[in-house]
Amino acid sequence: MTDLAEREWRLIRDEPRPGAIQMALEEIAVRTAHEDDLRTVRTYDWNPSTLSLGYRQKAESVDWEFCDDHGIDVTRRQTGGGGIYHDAHADISYTIVAPADDVPGDLMECYALFCEPILDALDRMGLDADFASVPKSSVHGPSCYLRDVNPAHDIVVNTDGDGPSLKVSGNAQYRRKDAVIQHGSISYDLEPDRHLGVFADHDVSTERFAERVGSIRAATGIDRTEAVDTLANALGEWCDATDRDWRDDELNAAETLADRKYANDRWVRDREQPTPRS
Repeated sequence: MTDLAEREWRLIRDEPRPGAIQMALEEIAVRTAHEDDLRTVRTYDWNPSTLSLGYRQKAESVDWEFCDDHGIDVTRRQTGGGGIYHDAHADISYTIVAPADDVPGDLMECYALFCEPILDALDRMGLDADFASVPKSSVHGPSCYLRDVNPAHDIVVNTDGDGPSLKVSGNAQYRRKDAVIQHGSISYDLEPDRHLGVFADHDVSTERFAERVGSIRAATGIDRTEAVDTLANALGEWCDATDRDWRDDELNAAETLADRKYANDRWVRDREQPTPRS
């Protein structure tokens, strides 16, 4: 438990939702933190499967036909980095939202603080995981899991013997309205065909992908429900959060924001900020 437990936090064990809604809910959680002095940690899934693009990622890096053919939505995050393929099986996602005044102003210190429960959860699952000790060069830039590995915020699982460390989690932050939002993707299982298929013009094989990316299932064999519960429990205990659900007004606001922004081609393809409605 951290000093953050002195504030009011809620833990949301969220249900699967479309990617545009999931990204919108993060913005709504910022409003709730400011208006109601209520901070949020949550775990969540993506349904339908979704490719989330990094903030500055070019639309040309996406294989739009593959995504259409396989029923994969595409949205764009507020955070940078490469694209991530999410689904309701292979990926486990989380979010932390807090006022900026609650956390260190230094970016790396804030990453270290917010990743404490993530590392704790992976340890509880039986993974030998930590921040990457050394950088690893990019294999394929548009994909988060195949980009340069950054010791500051990429988490790897150490393999037995002399095998290489494998990236198991990518984490990113952004600041909005004096709040800090961190979200991350944790690899429960590998879906290399889809993770690679959503990107255009690459020559990365599924074998090369498996040499780069680790997963909870491969390392421990635990089932996904247990993994999600372990992560949620670690997040909740980290800040002494109370289990709650989204309020109806938050869900309604997220649906409106998702329609206006995160599901809008102007944002997804061209990174154009839609004009707020009066």
